[in-house]
Amino acid sequence: FFFLNEKSQKMTASRKVVVALSKVDGDDPIIHTATVSAPTNIACIKYWGKANKHYNTPINSSLSLTLDQSDLRAVTTATASPSFDSDRLWLNGQEVDSACTSKRFRACVDGVVALATDKVDSSSGKILVSKDDWKKMHVHIASYNTFPTAAGLASSAAGYAALVAALVELYGAKESYPGEFTAIARQGSGS
Repeated sequence: FFFLNEKSQKMTASRKVVVALSKVDGDDPIIHTATVSAPTNIACIKYWGKANKHYNTPINSSLSLTLDQSDLRAVTTATASPSFDSDRLWLNGQEVDSACTSKRFRACVDGVVALATDKVDSSSGKILVSKDDWKKMHVHIASYNTFPTAAGLASSAAGYAALVAALVELYGAKESYPGEFTAIARQGSGS
């Protein structure tokens, strides 16, 4: 997963849980999956106001305490397949119908898919999925929190950090400048 360091505006890799490829028997396409977790935090000094609404950046810095992932975390799985006919999102076991058309969700998904790279088989060197093919696939996102959502524990920040990190792993995305993944995640949640 990645977490935001507001001063340096970089995302730092912390803990990747799973990256997998699954081949379904028969003619069904391959399903590509990545699962990551991100910690939650408690704001000690909260920012007020936005310096840039498009990029969701705060006017002033904030101070937060990041909590241990062994107890409190957001866990997100991103799955892509040519067989999916639309993007879908499940949060804590419930499908969120309007989420995949929301501005914040789209900024994160579209921002990371634009940075996708070819997925290459490490043993043969064969391209399994080209970066252009990623753009043609839809994603299914399943995310859950191991803590109460909307309880003052920055669930949206943890969720969007996990979303972007899962998509980065899924697509093999590469930043075009340092801190780009943070900028994308911040468009989902500025906390």
